[in-house]
Amino acid sequence: MIRVFCLLVPLLIPYSAFAQEGNVEAGKAYAQAACAECHAVRAGSLLSPNVGAPPFEKIANTPGMTGAALYVILQSTHREMPDFIIPAKDKADVVAYILSLKQ
Repeated sequence: MIRVFCLLVPLLIPYSAFAQEGNVEAGKAYAQAACAECHAVRAGSLLSPNVGAPPFEKIANTPGMTGAALYVILQSTHREMPDFIIPAKDKADVVAYILSLKQ
């Protein structure tokens, strides 16, 4: 168990550092343009257009959610999500925006 943890920690450090550099307003604009078709992306919006897509506020308030975790989530495909890749230049902004919704 400790060995696995030691192997994973170095992998997460770049993600957390990158995620902290994002621009919240740019992330909000990107989310409204690219994610709002399925997700509720605005603060206080708890009902997504696609009921299978969690609202961003719910994602932000998931216990233990961090920038590193979001970055990893955004790197992988999802069962219900189409093959959609957020460009690297926008990923940190989206992560910053989602984390800004944390209460």
